[in-house]
Amino acid sequence: MTDAQNSFPAPKAPSGPLSGIFVLDLSRVLAGPFATTLLNELGAQVLKVERPETGDDSRAYGPFVDGHSAYFAGVNRGKGSIALALDEEEEREILLRLLRHADVLVENFRPGTLEKYGLGYDQLKERFPSLIYTSVSGYGQYGPLSKWPAYDLVMQAMGGVIGITGHPGQPPIRVGASVGDITAGIYTAVGVLAALYDRKTSGKGRRVDIAMLDCQVSLMENLIVAYSANGKVPGPLGSRHASIAPFEIYKTQDSYMVIAAGNDSLFRVLADALEAPQLKDDSRFKTNSLRNQHVLDLKRELEAILAAHTTAYWLAILNKAGVPASVINTVDKLIAEPQVKARNMVVPVDDPHIPGLKVSGNPVKLSGFSEQSSRPAASALDADRAAVLAWLDRRKS
Repeated sequence: MTDAQNSFPAPKAPSGPLSGIFVLDLSRVLAGPFATTLLNELGAQVLKVERPETGDDSRAYGPFVDGHSAYFAGVNRGKGSIALALDEEEEREILLRLLRHADVLVENFRPGTLEKYGLGYDQLKERFPSLIYTSVSGYGQYGPLSKWPAYDLVMQAMGGVIGITGHPGQPPIRVGASVGDITAGIYTAVGVLAALYDRKTSGKGRRVDIAMLDCQVSLMENLIVAYSANGKVPGPLGSRHASIAPFEIYKTQDSYMVIAAGNDSLFRVLADALEAPQLKDDSRFKTNSLRNQHVLDLKRELEAILAAHTTAYWLAILNKAGVPASVINTVDKLIAEPQVKARNMVVPVDDPHIPGLKVSGNPVKLSGFSEQSSRPAASALDADRAAVLAWLDRRKS
């Protein structure tokens, strides 16, 4: 697509390096929509293609404000919407007309679903040779489990993340954020960007095949390395790191904080900052390897020192000394962080139905492109249908 950015009737995308790129988003819930949100943040125009009547599943997810889903509004801000019944020929024809102008299609149906409607990659690649056809699924487009259903929780379990999360001897626990979906969304965006770059020289579209399970395996990189090196199966360690110490949550006089001294030099700096030079001379703590062997002893020693003062006191001391440390923020405190505000990482959405709605900003900062102070609202289901059809008619397509 070359001119749709200026004329397309969906909400205007922010300025960015992907300005002029047109994305058809057939995905729903989180992994696919998170990917297309990232593309939109970088300047791409995104039109959601949704089921008639119900739309994206997440339109039914809370919290709700006057009947409107804040969940949906947050992850789909700035995208247009058209509802198409893909099992009806006339409606499929509208999608095919849109594909003549699209650079990217993103879908997260179960493998084989779109093929039933003549919309699979192999069925479209000759007709739309420059299209980046992107599929996000639980297990990918091939393999013995490819047609199994999946959600974030399932992927955290299958991908081993739950197996290393929590405290030893306690029941398994899910990571609080949807890392199964979010990681897949990030890798999807990376795959699309790689395919777009390749198209500049090859002139060809590509099939981007993203499996949520693959993405979870990639998160386990260091743990896979450790297991292959020593044959020991990693398990949950609470907040501590498997091979670095001190690197965990510690109790202070009034709350908790994290300290991450990732090498021997930093540990010595930490000991001096805590006014505990004896830690440097302790034979148990001389090297990182020794500290890992005696990690429980080290924690007892550190917490005995930290108990003398508040978290705020120790943060000031350690950050001044150059030791990585942090308070443990809740969401309300995170939003209020001056650093977060300075980086424009929490922004309001101009949504008339959900006043005060805020979303995470764009973490990719690029010179030459200005930061937007707010984001446009997500379109209501099928809100852009008439405008999209008129746009297609003007283009005689």
